[in-house]
Amino acid sequence: MNTMPRWSDLPFDARLCLRANHWGARRAVARFFGVISRLGDGAFWYTLMAAIALFGGSQGPAVALQMSLTGGIAAVLYRGLKRSTRRPRPFRTHREIVPRAMPLDEFSFPSGHTLHAVTFTLVALAYFPLLAPLLVPFALLVAASRVVLGLHYPSDVLAAALAGCALATASLGIAASMRV
Repeated sequence: MNTMPRWSDLPFDARLCLRANHWGARRAVARFFGVISRLGDGAFWYTLMAAIALFGGSQGPAVALQMSLTGGIAAVLYRGLKRSTRRPRPFRTHREIVPRAMPLDEFSFPSGHTLHAVTFTLVALAYFPLLAPLLVPFALLVAASRVVLGLHYPSDVLAAALAGCALATASLGIAASMRV
C-alpha cells in the first residue's frame, strides 16, 4: 500500500512549495539560491547599510540608522510571530519536500529573510531610488530562495512581504514626521 499522498491531496501552498523545491533539485539552481539565501542572512544588508552610511551623502548615516532600527523591529516581529504561530517548516510536514539549506530557526511563519529584504529595500529606495535595479531583483530572489530551498511555504513569504511593506511604510512615515 502506497502511503505517499497524491499531488492533488496536498494543500495549494504545499503544492507550490513542492514544485519550486523540485525545480531547486538541480545542482546549479540549488547552489544559486543557496548563495542568495546566505547573502540574505544579513551580509548583503549590512554591507548595503555600511555603503549607504559611508557614501550616501549627508543623509547616508541617518538612512543607515533608520534601516538598522527598522531591521531590529522586524527581527522582534518575526520572532514573536514564529513563537506564537509555531508553523512547522514545509520539509517537516511533507517528506517529499527536501531542505536544500539549513534553517536558522525551527518555524516557518513568517519568512524573516523576506521580511528583512522587503523592509530594507523599501526604506533604502525611498532615499536612493537609483538602487532599484540592484535591490528589487535581490529582494525577489531572497523571497524565492526560501521556497525553492524548501524552508518556507509561499504564504510565509507573502505574509512577510506584506508585513515588510507595512513596517517600511511606518518607518518612513515616522522619519518624515520627525523631519517636519
